[in-house]
Amino acid sequence: MLSRLARVRVPLGFAVAVIALVFARPSWSSWLLGAPMALAGELLRCWAAGHIDKSREITRSGPYQWTRHPLYLGSTLIGAGFVVAANSAMVAVVTSAYLVLTLIAAIRLEEAHLDEKFAGAYSDYRAGRAAPVARPFSWARVRANKEYKAILGLGAAFAYLALRV
Repeated sequence: MLSRLARVRVPLGFAVAVIALVFARPSWSSWLLGAPMALAGELLRCWAAGHIDKSREITRSGPYQWTRHPLYLGSTLIGAGFVVAANSAMVAVVTSAYLVLTLIAAIRLEEAHLDEKFAGAYSDYRAGRAAPVARPFSWARVRANKEYKAILGLGAAFAYLALRV
């Protein structure tokens, strides 16, 4: 069940977004409160994407020095900002359920995969026994990790909410 949920989280996210946009009841005050939260989440995602080489290593630079899943933390902040901006209890319930279920599934599967692939080294990282690695942020990694898709999606969602005010 977890693996299936983790695999369908992106298309499921589009379906949840459509439902959320339909039920959104934004006001300018809710939009102005939610937008900075979502922007902070996207900035965190960009910072993380500029450090990670997915499935090639255990990334320990940038935000990975402080949290194991900065991309998911950023997505959670984006979701929280969207909920605030949408100003709807239905959006809060649907978005929260989606984030909790899919991110827990993704984290559990990802951590098991990394620990297996890197012969237990991920357990050391998770326990705080792995030293941080000094690696500079790279816009090329941000592009390679296709973070522009999240940026475009966030911009489109908030533009739509602005039109609904």
